[in-house]
Amino acid sequence: MTGECDLDALLRNMKPEILDGIFVFCALAPGTSIPATINPILTFHEREGTTLVMLHEEAERAGLRYAFPSRLISLTVHSALDAVGFLAAITARLAEAGISVNAVSAFHHDHLFVPVDRADEAMAVLQEMSGARHS
Repeated sequence: MTGECDLDALLRNMKPEILDGIFVFCALAPGTSIPATINPILTFHEREGTTLVMLHEEAERAGLRYAFPSRLISLTVHSALDAVGFLAAITARLAEAGISVNAVSAFHHDHLFVPVDRADEAMAVLQEMSGARHS
């Protein structure tokens, strides 16, 4: 199953959905094991340590320090991993609105972490971008 590469089709069909919950970013020192009691939705290993993205409540229960309380917006269009310009168009438009975003590409979809207090505005921007392509 291949994903969509056409930028206009991606923008037209992105169908953003906001997921329940508040997500946070945590960092573990190099060599630190991920506690078995947590279930992050994202794990990324860097030289400086391991980044975990998880629900705020889960980080609190585990006693982990965290940053960037955010809402997660998933773009439900199946984007190809080699699609050109999709996230660039989206992040540029959110930047114009003064909304920070941490974008993550997974195999089927792209996902946006946006500040909690700007999530509704980010959804409106994304819906406008998608709707503008329908005409």
